[in-house]
Amino acid sequence: MRRLGVGRIGIRCLLGAAGAACLLLGTMGGAAGDVAGRAAGYAAGRAVPRTGGEPVPAFVALRDVDPSVAEEMRYATAHNFTGTRVDGYPEAVCLLTRPAAEALSRAQRSLLARGYGLKVYDCYRPRRAVAHFVRWARDASDQRTKAEFYPRVDKSRLFAEGYIAERSGHSRGSTVDVTLVRLPGRAGRPGGEVDMGSPFDLFDPVSHTADPTVGREQHAHRTELGAALAAQGFVNLPEEWWHFTYRPEPYPDTYFDVPVALRVGRSTVAVWQQQSARSSRTRTSGRTTWPCTPAPRRAGCT
Repeated sequence: MRRLGVGRIGIRCLLGAAGAACLLLGTMGGAAGDVAGRAAGYAAGRAVPRTGGEPVPAFVALRDVDPSVAEEMRYATAHNFTGTRVDGYPEAVCLLTRPAAEALSRAQRSLLARGYGLKVYDCYRPRRAVAHFVRWARDASDQRTKAEFYPRVDKSRLFAEGYIAERSGHSRGSTVDVTLVRLPGRAGRPGGEVDMGSPFDLFDPVSHTADPTVGREQHAHRTELGAALAAQGFVNLPEEWWHFTYRPEPYPDTYFDVPVALRVGRSTVAVWQQQSARSSRTRTSGRTTWPCTPAPRRAGCT
């Protein structure tokens, strides 16, 4: 721990693998004090309200917690049931709450020992993306992706049968869509995705985790995935073999709408600092001092 002193302000920072966590020892007024309060919130893993707007969550980038987990962020591409890049995904990155990301990393380590690994398709999902799904589902004229994603379900039934909803647990930041991949070289087997009995995001009863029509091998793969994740606190959605939520959730009642971007996972505090700096410099004199400085490639003060 080191102490940084600026005037009447005292700050202590703990620098570690997770970045910098700082304690404010003095008093700060105006915008600088507001920034300090927000930084303390991020350090505690809490969502911090933005004045007059959307709260900003303390998310991390999964790649910063465990780069060995493969990422194929489908909604940042046109390869998804909407047939286009989904609103709110400017970058192809998996963002999660830190407890969920660390639990996923533990599951990854357990699977690696058995010749498997994880690949994520979606993690945190902003509300604007869910709204995009809803608009698509209500557009009966858009049938471009039917053959791949809902061949046996009429599009008009997607809401009634629970495939599309107006709110998603993904927006709380602790839910992940994930599959198994096989590591290359074990027993001469090639690497790549494992056959799970149905592809990701197939709107069909065969995607239900316990669907009896899938083969024995595919059922075993679903069981392998579910057991590894359940051991680390994840709960499966029975209607989707790929859908898991970490419990207890840090934000069980908050549905966020910040965009999916690395700056959210790595530099949440830094973004607030930059925004507050512009306003504080118009009201205060002297140097602007921030309570936390995120280390490079770390997750800010989460």
